[in-house]
This record gives sequence, C-alpha cells and structure tokens, in this order.
Amino acid sequence: MRETAMNVLNIAAYRFVALDHLPRLRTALEARAAELGLKGTILLAAEGINLFLAGDGDAIESLLQTLRADARLAPIEVKRSWSSTQPFGRLRVKIKREIVSMRRPEIDPGATPAPRLSPRELKRWLDQGRDVVLLDTRNQFEVELGSFENTLALGLKCFNDFPGATQALGESLKDRPIVAYCTGGIRCEKAAPWLIAQGYREVYQLEGGILNYFEQCGGAHFRGSCFVFDERVALDPALRPAGAGQPHA
Repeated sequence: MRETAMNVLNIAAYRFVALDHLPRLRTALEARAAELGLKGTILLAAEGINLFLAGDGDAIESLLQTLRADARLAPIEVKRSWSSTQPFGRLRVKIKREIVSMRRPEIDPGATPAPRLSPRELKRWLDQGRDVVLLDTRNQFEVELGSFENTLALGLKCFNDFPGATQALGESLKDRPIVAYCTGGIRCEKAAPWLIAQGYREVYQLEGGILNYFEQCGGAHFRGSCFVFDERVALDPALRPAGAGQPHA
C-alpha cells in the first residue's frame, strides 16, 4: 500500500510585541497570504500576532519572509508539521483585542515574560524524577486527549477561566517549581506571568509548548496526542495527524 505524501506544510507561530496600524497590517498580510494560496488564521492585536497557516512549503516560507521583513516580527518563532491534506477551509485575518484572550490587561508578556524552560531541560528534569509541578493550562477536553504524566489540570472550559481557577492551587505550591505548558506556548506566555504575580516563586513556561517538546524530545513522559485547532484534530509525538475518528470538541 503506497504511503500518502505529506506535502502540506503547517505552521503555528506567535509573537508578543507592540503593534500599531493594525488595519493596514491586516490588509497587507491578507493580500500576501491569499496571493500565496495559503489557508488558516492570522490574529492581530495591539499585543502581537498569532497565526496558524497551511499550504505549499515554498509559499509558507515566502509568507514568513514577508513577516520577518517587519523588524517587530523578525524574531518570530515557528513550529512546523506536515500533513497530506489542507487542514483549513479558508483564510481568515482578524483584528482582536488579544491574540489569546485572558482578559487581564495588566499581564504584558512582551514587557515582562516569565522564564522559559527548553523541552530538553524539562525532559532531563523528568528523567531525573525532579520535584516539579506540571501545570496544563489548556482546556479540559484537550487535557483528556493527551497530557504529560502526573499533570495538574484545572478543568478549564476556556482560557479566560485560568486566573480564577488558580485560586484553588493553594499556598503549598508557591514554593515548588511549576512548569506551565500548553499546545504551542502562547497561553503559557500569559499564564506563567500571572502565577508569578500571584506569588508563585519559581514558575517556568515550556518553550514552544507540547509541539516543540514533540519536535525535540518525542513522546517521552507524554501520554496520548496533542489537540490542534484544525481538521487534523490532534498530532501524535511524531507530529503526524492522529485525529482519525476523533470528533471536534
């Protein structure tokens, strides 16, 4: 049986950085992405950019060149995976109040980011059995599809609930190292600084989230698959679509 070609490049990327002239930026990015035949979503806000796009590999790289021509977006970090089909139905470029909604304007990841922990360092900690609290900041349905072993989850229905849900963590965790993680890192960019502001003394965000961990470390210490918000549904630790037969939540 011939293997299906994985020739559609999928990217997830974000950057917290002050952006202005958003309507102009939206028009330019929408025109460029459409010209390149890309589909997916680009979110713009005063706090930065968040995007999920898929298409021909050369077209994706051309779009990234366009982004990096803007000095504010030049350092943007990108996570890549491949699929055999286009997982998005259309292209959407939107201006939002936040690129990831937490409704806590006092949290500014661009100005005061939390310390980052690389995937390889987290794996080393877990290999050693180091005392660390793995805090999943994703929605509960995502947690149930797959998570790190011995994860602490808050039963979230949406990320807006995160600040309120942390009140249940208790004082005993404030002196323990906490590693907050999510799909690609963007939610933790706000979750980790929030925890620090609440008095948690040693808080890290997993750099690049689960997807970066899969890329760097495979499935070590992880059980299940990682939900993604497109037609692939979920990715396994080899970054292959794992969503056959799994309904959208």
